[in-house]
Amino acid sequence: MFQVIAVDSGKRAMEVLGLTEGKEAEQPTVDDPKIDIILTDYCMPEMTGYDLLKAVKEQSCQKPIPVIIMSSENEPQRISRCRAIGAEDYLLKPLQTNDVLRLRDYARPAALSPKTGTKRKIAIEMMAENSGSERRPCLAGLAVA
Repeated sequence: MFQVIAVDSGKRAMEVLGLTEGKEAEQPTVDDPKIDIILTDYCMPEMTGYDLLKAVKEQSCQKPIPVIIMSSENEPQRISRCRAIGAEDYLLKPLQTNDVLRLRDYARPAALSPKTGTKRKIAIEMMAENSGSERRPCLAGLAVA
């Protein structure tokens, strides 16, 4: 259902999204209707999730991309600050199954206009661990660690 693009830093995410100056954007970009959601950790190398969120929300896109911040630190000021500039959600790690289920609400099909309010239905599957004995929730290729 989804193609997951994983990067190792906020700076690299900015490059993939086409938000860096002087460099050509890789596909997809922020204006690309194929990007359904950005899921980022708050603490990353080279920049914070807050900085990435701010950069994404400052773009004038036809279809705003939902940004969800994750963190293992439950800091009310940080959560409020992220929500104030447009974070759709702030999830505490370790993620729970209900957190993964909530991610479905933020993914929208590109063909529908934002006015319709229709959400894409995403099947939650179970993905076996290497040992095969334990199972973790999976959201279309996004494994919950």
